[in-house]
Amino acid sequence: MSFTREHEWVRVEEDAVVVGITTYAAEQLGDVVFVALPEVGSEIAVGDVCGEVESHKSVSELFAPVAGEVVAVNETLESEPDLAGSDPFGAGWLFRVRTDVEELSHLLDGEDYQAHVDALS
Repeated sequence: MSFTREHEWVRVEEDAVVVGITTYAAEQLGDVVFVALPEVGSEIAVGDVCGEVESHKSVSELFAPVAGEVVAVNETLESEPDLAGSDPFGAGWLFRVRTDVEELSHLLDGEDYQAHVDALS
């Protein structure tokens, strides 16, 4: 699993990567009430705003952690957006992107991400 400084995680699964928000992001947001995701078939580039997560506290933009084609979105989040915050590494995943594995080289590993989070406190 890899991470961004914007608090998204990326996990390689078969021919695509799965993207979600981290526990840190979920804790900062609080109760998630709405999730807007990119459209299936859309092309995204690293750093593009590709969606948002809204809670009672704030709205947070989602930044594309990798470039590629969005091949799936978690449609369950339309009716159960709170899963993005309550189960961010499981049922609360956001979308899948078909990408080149080399696209992951700029991401943080778990140790570096934890150091980044620790520096925020």
